[in-house]
Amino acid sequence: MAVQDFEAALQKRRSIYALGNSSPISDEDLVTLIQDTVKYSPSAFNSQSARAVVLFGEANQKLWNIVLETLRKIVPADNFSSTENKIASFAAGHGTVLWFDDTEITENLKKQFSLYADNFDPWAEQSNGMAQHAVWIALAQVGLGASLQHYNPLIDDEVKSTFGLPTAWRLRAQMPFGSIEAPAGEKEFAPIEDRVKVFGLEK
Repeated sequence: MAVQDFEAALQKRRSIYALGNSSPISDEDLVTLIQDTVKYSPSAFNSQSARAVVLFGEANQKLWNIVLETLRKIVPADNFSSTENKIASFAAGHGTVLWFDDTEITENLKKQFSLYADNFDPWAEQSNGMAQHAVWIALAQVGLGASLQHYNPLIDDEVKSTFGLPTAWRLRAQMPFGSIEAPAGEKEFAPIEDRVKVFGLEK
C-alpha cells in the first residue's frame, strides 16, 4: 500500500450516525474482515486481551433494546424522545461490534510482571483502542459507516448475561455499523503544529 493510500484510508474513517441495514459485502466476509483485523492489531506484551463480539439481526436489536430500556430508567421522561431517536439510529444499522477487555489476562500479567503492574490497565486500553480504530478503518474501506458509543458500564451486566459472555470481560465500547445514509459533517482540526512537535529535522 502506498503512503497516499494509507492516508486516504485514515481520512475515510469518520463518525457516521445515519446508518442503514445494508452491506456491500456478505456477513461472513464482514466477520472474516473483523477477525483478521483484530488478529493483527498490536498489544502490549502480546497480551491480546481485546475481545470483539459481532452482532447481526435479532442479536443487534436485543443490544439496542437493552440500551434503550436501561436509559429509560434514568433519563427524565420529558427528555426521552431525543434519547429514543438516538438509540433508534444505532439500531437501524446492519450490526454492532461490542468491544471488551478480558480482565483475566490483564490481571495475570500484573502478577507475572509486577514491576509494570500499574501500566497494564492503560496498556490494555491502548491495545483495545488500536483494535477499534483498525476495525473502524477496515469497515470504512469496504464502504460501511460506523461510530463509537459508550453506554458502558450501565449495560455491562445485562449484555454479558444476554449473550452468555464471561463475567471477566469488561465492556469498553459499542461500534454500530451499516450503510452510509448521510455523510459525516464537517470536522474541525486543531493546528497540527500544536499536536505534533518535531526536533532535529535537517532541511
